[in-house]
Amino acid sequence: MVNNPKIKAEVERAFAAYEQALVTNDVDALDAFFWNDPLAVRYGGGENLYGYEAISAFRAARSPAGLLRRLQQTVVTTFGNDFATACTLFTRDTAPGMVGRQTQTWARTEKGWKIVAAHVSVIPSPV
Repeated sequence: MVNNPKIKAEVERAFAAYEQALVTNDVDALDAFFWNDPLAVRYGGGENLYGYEAISAFRAARSPAGLLRRLQQTVVTTFGNDFATACTLFTRDTAPGMVGRQTQTWARTEKGWKIVAAHVSVIPSPV
């Protein structure tokens, strides 16, 4: 079933908690949201990270400055009880005229909902 309301609410809560950890640079919480496995992937604005260890190292080294952002057009879609995607646009005051795009693939694991793949990029804001 696509978008079972109970499952969708679970993923939306996880997504919101991740966002709070992101903008407050809660590195431990951010690490906990990612699947702790060598197969986890995160493509960022200037990095291609393969595996949980690389993702965690990136988080530990990232500057906490300028992380506040505004989300727009967030779409969470669930497929069955154990798989979901979350896509959103974001803007930051520190990057006028630009729009960020974030896609996360979430899977229910034995340790709860985890991001198994993510992609973040920034482009000039479409007119």
